[in-house]
Amino acid sequence: MDVAYICEWEKRPKSNHCPSIPLVCAWSCRNLVAFTTDLKNEEEKDLTHMIHIIDTEHPWDIYSINSGHNEVITCLEWDQSGSRLLSADADGQIKCWGMAEHLVNGWESSLGSAVEGDPIVALSWLHNGVKLALHVEKSGSSNFGEKFSRVKFSPSLTLFGGKPMEGWMAVTVSGLVSVSLLKPNGTLLTASESLCRLRGRVALADIAFTGGGNIVVAATDGSSSSPVQFYKVCVGVVNEKCRIDTELLPSLFMRCTTDPARKDKYPAVTHLKFLTRENSEQVLLCASNQLGSIVECWSLRKEGLPVNNIFQHRSPVVGEKQPMILKWRILSATSDLDRVSAVALPKLPISISNTDLKVASDTKFCPGLGLALAFHDGSIHIVHRLSLQTMGVFYGSSASSQRGPDEPALKRQRPAGTAGHFKALQLSWTSLALVGIDNHGKLHMLRVSPSMGHTLDMNTSLRHLLFLLEYCMVTGYDWWDILLHVQPGMVHNLVDKLHEEYMRQNQALQQVLSTRIVAMKASLCKLSSATVARACDYHAKLLLIAISSTLKSLLRPHVLNTPDKSPGDRLAEICVKNTDTDIDKVMINLKTEEFVLDASTLQSLQQLIQWVGDLVLYLLASLPNQGSLVRPGFGFLRDGPSLGMLREMMVVIRIWGLLKPGCLPIYTATSDNQDSMSLLFRLLTKLWLCSRDENHPSEPDDSLIDECCLLPSQLLVPNMDWLPVNDGVVSKLQNKQPLRLQFGKPYSLPGLGSGAPVEIFSRSPGSQRMDNLRCLHLGVCPTEDSKACTRCGCVTMLRSPNKTTALKQWEQRWIKNCLCGGLWRRIPTTVS
Repeated sequence: MDVAYICEWEKRPKSNHCPSIPLVCAWSCRNLVAFTTDLKNEEEKDLTHMIHIIDTEHPWDIYSINSGHNEVITCLEWDQSGSRLLSADADGQIKCWGMAEHLVNGWESSLGSAVEGDPIVALSWLHNGVKLALHVEKSGSSNFGEKFSRVKFSPSLTLFGGKPMEGWMAVTVSGLVSVSLLKPNGTLLTASESLCRLRGRVALADIAFTGGGNIVVAATDGSSSSPVQFYKVCVGVVNEKCRIDTELLPSLFMRCTTDPARKDKYPAVTHLKFLTRENSEQVLLCASNQLGSIVECWSLRKEGLPVNNIFQHRSPVVGEKQPMILKWRILSATSDLDRVSAVALPKLPISISNTDLKVASDTKFCPGLGLALAFHDGSIHIVHRLSLQTMGVFYGSSASSQRGPDEPALKRQRPAGTAGHFKALQLSWTSLALVGIDNHGKLHMLRVSPSMGHTLDMNTSLRHLLFLLEYCMVTGYDWWDILLHVQPGMVHNLVDKLHEEYMRQNQALQQVLSTRIVAMKASLCKLSSATVARACDYHAKLLLIAISSTLKSLLRPHVLNTPDKSPGDRLAEICVKNTDTDIDKVMINLKTEEFVLDASTLQSLQQLIQWVGDLVLYLLASLPNQGSLVRPGFGFLRDGPSLGMLREMMVVIRIWGLLKPGCLPIYTATSDNQDSMSLLFRLLTKLWLCSRDENHPSEPDDSLIDECCLLPSQLLVPNMDWLPVNDGVVSKLQNKQPLRLQFGKPYSLPGLGSGAPVEIFSRSPGSQRMDNLRCLHLGVCPTEDSKACTRCGCVTMLRSPNKTTALKQWEQRWIKNCLCGGLWRRIPTTVS
């Protein structure tokens, strides 16, 4: 199936919109979806204009905002970071929405601008100058820099030092362009200017950006017999005031109006879009009548200006070139179509050079090449962005109505009842999913195949998904829509190949991406019951990396004029060189004065120190059962770097224990004179020596395994709360059966499958709840307000109970994002 249903939502929010009122939706790079509805107030007989925001992993958890707009909302736009949203209405009001307390289900508007009484028809954030090109030709390259090259692109406006200035731009129905600039001090500079001297009605418009920092606006009055006008807009700041300069560019007439057979057939231009925001030289146009539409794709080309005959025989001047002009040329056009109701354009910045297009065609790599057209009969066609040839077709929610793209329309079975059609449509940032709102007010999510339904061998399918995962790793975009296409049988190979590609990068890039790849592996491993234990290990590794870097950052050199290496670097170097199993002998080689901290700080760190101590004990106690892949901890037993990190932490904790014994991890031992830390360090060092050479690891000897077998009789082994509870929807979509969801009502399935291994990771109703970041027990029924990660399900308290600086610094690291990089959402007290 090239395009298939995965979800459908209904019941609240209902839409009481008139057919003429547009519905709008927007999909951010963090996989947040915003859409609008209009609710009629029975008493006042007017419309309340609502904005709804969901994260795609918990689509039932909707956050509805009474937008405060007095007229219908015409535009929604996410910023490049996916954390702020613009809304504009038919009264010229523009509002900027931001997350309250960095929660996806808490939004507030603190900024806004207005062009009083002038409806907004196009809206965009100014460009920040960051542009990547995705090269399909280089998908086999070992260098991320070749696969995803940085394109030279100037921001729309720069501050001192070249830093891009934030702001937004709008085009109004009367032909005004309004720009609002966000100054570093938080105030707005706003200015408006006419697009041209002779202002006229603008029914449709779109905004694009050029590499030189200019802005291009396309506008039409809605009549296909009128020209589609293009304007260059330059924005600047002069004497603390915003200045806008506009210039007329070459215009075009649609081909259908010059074709004698269709001269008056399609009187109205219903859709006008630049193919991408960073390409102002390609535009998509759709003209319609009451029953049908036609779509045209145009490209701006440089052409030589023909010279009059009287100048042909003049002797040419040395170095003189033929004069050139810019001219719009039609690239492709469709035949007569059903009436188009919505258009969605790809956001994936795939390179469209001839070589890249050929490789994409040969390997059937389709993401970024197709745009979606929704029709009034309820169908959706994915067509090639340049040739407009059909690549895939979806005929409606009824599974029986799926037909091949070549079958005549008369043979298709139509779903019973009133056919719905999409009024708004958006492609995800990797083009692997579609979201749309139909004319009945339902929200739909569709899966879009990377190969558009072509049957591919497993290696090619894996390579396509791997390529897109690497793109998300480099850009920091969320990869939820890629997980929709990962089957449980693919997980193991995909994780291994992802690790191989990561290890081929240079050391600096590896360091930048080190936590992102671990988070990506964790979310992949949750898709299969065979690898879910590895997801536990990846979550523990993320926490271990964070705790290690935090504890090391507290170390300070004793004197200022020290060598280049920090105390943390020297600690790591000495622990690698000194392979002694006696913790006190390793400690002697360190400058202990660098580890001095005040007693209150050390005591406040005890909960993190306890987690490290419990992890070491748990891992060593699980070594005799290392043959079981479904046990959490297996991934650590061969992970030399992680074991080395634990060893360093044990040394630091030992030193701090001399200063403040109360900060030491608490072990329940069977013997009073048992030195638990020395015992664990000795066994940990032996295990680390087996795996520190990644190329030639050795098996643990029998004496080590025997000693680890005795551990449970010497110390009480903790029951580690490994995996945060994740109630997301993506793992429930693996069987490709469509789900029908309701807003406000969580969807649940009993377990991930029938296999017993999954049950060890579920939480019983009476179990203790954990604050996964602070490593604290919250009790069986927590009373504190909590928040959970939208990606991994990690739970933490919303308000800090700590007063010490060290713990506040730790918590401050996770204010905006979780350990895995996911966003936070507030959860009810009873659910936490």
